[in-house]
Parts: sequence; C-alpha cells; structure tokens
Amino acid sequence: MVAFKRLSCNFAWTTNLLIMTDFDLALQAFAPIGVDKRMSGGEVLTRLFQTHPETQGLFPRFEKIPPGELAGNAAVAAHGEIVLQKLSELLNAKGAHASALKPMGKTHATVHKIKLNNFDLITGVLVKMMDEKKVDKAAQDAFKRVMAVVITDLGKLYTEHGFSG
Repeated sequence: MVAFKRLSCNFAWTTNLLIMTDFDLALQAFAPIGVDKRMSGGEVLTRLFQTHPETQGLFPRFEKIPPGELAGNAAVAAHGEIVLQKLSELLNAKGAHASALKPMGKTHATVHKIKLNNFDLITGVLVKMMDEKKVDKAAQDAFKRVMAVVITDLGKLYTEHGFSG
C-alpha cells in the first residue's frame, strides 16, 4: 500500500506548494492512462475493488457484482471513464482546480459520504498502473504530489460541508 502525506494549509494557498513542473509531469504520468478513459477507468475501478474490497460498497450500483465479473463490466467501465475524465479536468487545471473541485466536494461530502482515504487508495491504484506502463518515477512522484494537494483541497471542502471525511 502506498502512503500519501496530505498537505495542511489554507485552501487558497495549497497549490502554491507545487511548481508548474509538477503539473506538467503529473499530466505526463497520467497520459498513458488517459488515452482510453473508458478502458482504463474500468481497470482502475476493478483494481480498486479487488485490492480494497470495502470500496466496492461505496458504489451502490456495483456492490452486488461478484469480483470475477468486475473486469469488462460495462457499467464499471462507464463510471471509471467519468472518474478519469474528472481527474483529467483537475490535472489540466494545473492548480486552478477550485471551480472543478467544488461540486465534487459537495456531492462526495453530502450525498455519497466518501472518506478522503478512498482518494488516496485510488491514487495508489493509478500510480501502480503508471509504474506498469513504465512511467518515469519523477512523473509518478509529481502525480502523487499533485493528488495530495487535490485531496487536501477536497478535505477543506468537506469541512465546509460539515463532513469529517
């Protein structure tokens, strides 16, 4: 399991801890996964559910799917595509992700009740896939740093909505 250190600072200043190179490298790391978001998205969620079975229950539509039927499941792939599309949007914002993150923060805090550690878990799955695709370690590290900032900012939104996540 990969451990991620969350940064603690004011929402508006969190991204100042990164440099533009981090965003460029994070996008470079994400590129091989983002090429086919539906296929890769299905793989990301399938791996997440297989390595962390408790996460499958966070998705009511998928909780009854047997582990052996996750890979190639059209509904899992479609939702995985949505996840990777949102991630792509956040990465491409290069730190100016507040407007893209706010609606997600609200729904994930007030409706879905998704704890922040689950974003760390999915980040770990993505980094493992990047490693398998021979993505440069510096780019993987930049991706982890960018995700730590995004997750920290998401946590601040959770607090605004009264969710301890």
